[in-house]
Amino acid sequence: MYAALSAVALLAVIVVSSSGHMVNTFMWVRAVLLPVAALLIYRMAVSASRGSRRAFERLAALTVIMPIAIIGVDVIPGVCPSWYAVLQVVCMLPIIRVAFVTRGSALRAAFPTSRRP
Repeated sequence: MYAALSAVALLAVIVVSSSGHMVNTFMWVRAVLLPVAALLIYRMAVSASRGSRRAFERLAALTVIMPIAIIGVDVIPGVCPSWYAVLQVVCMLPIIRVAFVTRGSALRAAFPTSRRP
């Protein structure tokens, strides 16, 4: 879902830009990088589903950091137009959902923290 929404955001930037409206460099970079990030997150999720604790920990961390960073930057006045900020928030909804799922009791049980002496 996140990959599809990120692709829609990229298409929106392309359409807005081609119609002669202002699209800044920040918007272009973000619109191109987030679909790439979606592929990396997907690979981590696949590895985690196969039992990789390291992939699970990375996925759990990214799904908390990404929404805070993405939405946090978007609310800085003048960085991007409000329609783009709203689109980015919508893109982050599946990531936020994954953040809650990775902190659920079922996955915590599947990936218990190891206690070192």
